[in-house]
Amino acid sequence: MTAGPPPLISVVLPVHNQAAHIGAIIASYHEVLAQLGQPYEIVLSVNGSSDDSVDVCEKLAQTYPEIRVVSDARAGWGLAVKNGLLAARGDLLCYTNCARTSATDLRQVLARGLDRPNAVIKATRRVRDNWKRRLGSTLYNAECRLLLGVKTADVNATPKVFSRAHGALLDLASDGDMLDAEFLFTCRRNGYPVIEVPIFGNRRQGGSSTTGYKSAVRMYVGAYRLWREIRGRPR
Repeated sequence: MTAGPPPLISVVLPVHNQAAHIGAIIASYHEVLAQLGQPYEIVLSVNGSSDDSVDVCEKLAQTYPEIRVVSDARAGWGLAVKNGLLAARGDLLCYTNCARTSATDLRQVLARGLDRPNAVIKATRRVRDNWKRRLGSTLYNAECRLLLGVKTADVNATPKVFSRAHGALLDLASDGDMLDAEFLFTCRRNGYPVIEVPIFGNRRQGGSSTTGYKSAVRMYVGAYRLWREIRGRPR
């Protein structure tokens, strides 16, 4: 039997006001992705940026043939992920918060995805910034466990890696911060096995966090609203 071509890896990177540091991140990712020995592409999904992110990303696409750029004037984590996945051409799909994901962690999670293409692979952070963020994360993850049956200690951790065969994950509705909770709920509802990979990187690679008290409250309320919404969805 003749072996088929190696799977194409698509890495989706939402980009929001990251013109100052996205180039350095791409250089580090390019190096480790090449080490995997698989064909790959990087989809830069620029969303709601008020800086020069679009222009910088377009210049990166001229430098690296593996890069493609999509952009949307609207801002939103979920919107950016979905736009990127829609444009992706890969067999193995990945999305991650590039401001928080080291090249080493990206390679580790992708390698597990290549080894286990029938499972969904997600990171779980073992180090958090401070006690306030740890407490907020603990409360949010407990809420998702209670309402959505999502059994993980780190709903929002990325990278997340999955095969195109996990088709329900390409039909998510959330445009904002609830995308990751919906992602894991969809895995549970469709019986997709989830494997968690611990990562220990904690250094922010650039920019400032958009997570604060207001966004935390928005996520708590959002989890409740998502629970009410999905109760009426057909199985």
